Amino acid sequence: MNSAVNTPSGSEGSPPNTVAWVRTWGASPQAPDNSVSSVEPFENATLRQVVRISGGGHRLRIRISNEYGTAPLTIGAARVAIADTDGGIQDGSGHVVTFGGQPSATVPAGAPILSDPVDLRTAALSRLAISLYVPGRVDTATCHGTFHTLGWLLPGNATALASLPKDATPLPAQALITAVEVLPDAPAKAIAVIGDSRVDGIGSTPGTDRRWTDLLAERLATCGGRTLCVVSQGISGNRILNDGIGTAALARFDRDILATPGLGHVVIAVGNDLIFSFAPGTEETAGFLSMFPGTPVGVDDIIAAHLQLASRARAHGARAYAATIAPYGGSEMYTSEGDKAREQVNAWIRTSGAFDGVLDFDAVWRDPADPSRIRNGLHMGDNLHGSDAGYAALAESIDLSLFE
Repeated sequence: MNSAVNTPSGSEGSPPNTVAWVRTWGASPQAPDNSVSSVEPFENATLRQVVRISGGGHRLRIRISNEYGTAPLTIGAARVAIADTDGGIQDGSGHVVTFGGQPSATVPAGAPILSDPVDLRTAALSRLAISLYVPGRVDTATCHGTFHTLGWLLPGNATALASLPKDATPLPAQALITAVEVLPDAPAKAIAVIGDSRVDGIGSTPGTDRRWTDLLAERLATCGGRTLCVVSQGISGNRILNDGIGTAALARFDRDILATPGLGHVVIAVGNDLIFSFAPGTEETAGFLSMFPGTPVGVDDIIAAHLQLASRARAHGARAYAATIAPYGGSEMYTSEGDKAREQVNAWIRTSGAFDGVLDFDAVWRDPADPSRIRNGLHMGDNLHGSDAGYAALAESIDLSLFE
């Protein structure tokens, strides 16, 4: 089923034949005390993390974040390589990463740092092993609260190790690394997706790149034509208007989306505001909902927020798309009032003409026998988040011509 709806396109921004840096992978930074998971304090240790990029190139650079750190962060050494199986690296692919020509750098509290370019040719969908040695103690590591690839904490400076030692400790969350950017061989654009747990891929199999954004990247990489990267900036529990788990989408939009090198397309896919605003005040939900302060919002508030995000995207030369909010009947968060509000927002997204295209995820997931619920087999068992099959259905439903 093809769920995307074509509507008039917007400006593309930079000249179409310009070869410039483009973001190929991202993970929205979070404070360790405001995320699903975080990394415990550590020192004199190496973080090795594997990330799968979407589009390839002949040079790359890495964004490291200390934006939520409470003290300066010292990177004592860093390396990047093409990842082998089980956290190892392919022979001959390892490269030292430098910062301003130096092998180490200190990142001030509250700031990110961008590495020097590394001459490493990468194909689309390559997996990179990124190793950062941190000699000092880190009490508050800027992180991303879920981890859908693989990562480990190793003692000492283990950046040059070709394979993982037996005392490597698995990481529960992404840490310090928030983006990879490439210099492609031909002009490329990025599709940046701002979203919640359904964008973050909760319910997909960790370590297998089965989020719908990962699968969309696979489709784009194999269809030929123009190079397009897909950057997932979902945060589980995120909302548009109010902070909660992660900074609100309206507040983080400039950093996570508009500052994306090579930005050409923006997808808005955040549905938690209405779900939480109308959630039942039961004993089962009270503890969870306590993490989400702020006044409840309604349909008009969500429409206004979508219009703001679309306008800000277009002001930066990008096209703006919106995803309809998928069903959640049968989950602990469900109420009939919330579902009615969801349907009203979805009807507006489909018919308003406010976007350059619509990704109708509600139509893909809803059960024909009960449109308030996700079809069996497409959710992880909680009637709220997708399964591998569910996210695959979303990715397959997207009309790739929207991004031409």
